[in-house]
Amino acid sequence: MSQAGPRVVVVGESVAGATTVRRLRALGHTGPLTLVGAEPGGGPNRPPLSKHVLDGAQHDDTLGHALDGLDIELVRVAATGLDPAARTLCLADGRALAYDALVLATGAEPRRLAGPGQRGELVLRTLPDAQALRARLDTARSALVVGSGVLGMEVASACARRGVPVTVVDRQPPLERVLGGYLSGLLTARAEAAGIEVLVVDGDVALVGDPVSGLRLPDGTVLSADVVVTCAGDTPCTNWLAGTELAGPHGVHVDEQCRTAVPGIWAVGDVACLDTPCSGRTPFWSQAVAMAGVAAASVLGLPPSGPPTDDYFWTSVAGTSVKAVGPLPVHGPPDDVEGDPDTGNALLTWRHDGGPDTVVAHGRPITAGRLRARSRAGARSSVPAPA
Repeated sequence: MSQAGPRVVVVGESVAGATTVRRLRALGHTGPLTLVGAEPGGGPNRPPLSKHVLDGAQHDDTLGHALDGLDIELVRVAATGLDPAARTLCLADGRALAYDALVLATGAEPRRLAGPGQRGELVLRTLPDAQALRARLDTARSALVVGSGVLGMEVASACARRGVPVTVVDRQPPLERVLGGYLSGLLTARAEAAGIEVLVVDGDVALVGDPVSGLRLPDGTVLSADVVVTCAGDTPCTNWLAGTELAGPHGVHVDEQCRTAVPGIWAVGDVACLDTPCSGRTPFWSQAVAMAGVAAASVLGLPPSGPPTDDYFWTSVAGTSVKAVGPLPVHGPPDDVEGDPDTGNALLTWRHDGGPDTVVAHGRPITAGRLRARSRAGARSSVPAPA
């Protein structure tokens, strides 16, 4: 390692990758720093893709990550392989980058339903994806969305805003996996009031047509639409790590310092799977930022300022915003209600023994900081007073 510090290479111009390089510089790293990204124009900040970009081209130039003034080498070429023993990263243009410390932030890719050779499946992960979908919605008279998770409901909301009749198809009610039944019920009602049809099916669906023109439901019914969008989750981008011990079916496993099992390698964001009591892969923006901060500190041998997890969640369905801090999903009705949930203006609290409350702003304009404070206050109040 040089006297200026380790040569750090971050692979993936995702929010996790961009945050990692910013945190490394903020923590005092003055050594060589390289960010490798596969997208020629740079990786986008993904949340606005479904929340804003589908509404108009004026948002296309607002998605980049702030990298100015960081004194980094920016390499926009795909990583194709890794030699952990030699500590080198292989690139698609034939180059090999040496590193002292490597941070994997290659994110995830959409799970697809199309069969071999079946054309026309629409997904939403990149800016070109969003632009292609937006162009299709310009002339669409109907739309189908497969998946009623966060992305699926945001895409359906964009269709409704643009006056395109849309049906969302899933095995479970909207956002039930993430938020629980009570909040799912509120948001389903808001979606249906906005003209979004929700269809819960018992089994798998299949895309029909070439190019894709509809869905076959488990009972054999075929639904047709001008636009069919698959929002059926994602899979971590680990194919390029084949031949190493890093790639697993659930991503790259890391500990609470975001370290992998291979010395000198960390992983953050959607590609990483935490092997901690709060284990698993959580593909949310707030989690990616939290992991990036921990990894940057760990690379430099510094104590992290917080955990590699963040329980903040935000989405918007049919014009109603939902901000949540605390454990999710929640079960049953809230323990405390301020306002009117049915009109989309409420503050909801679920209390948990021995831990922080889950506090949800349902359509109410409250900052994440205030929600965090209320959640922590619940944790403090649940601690028994000393005898």
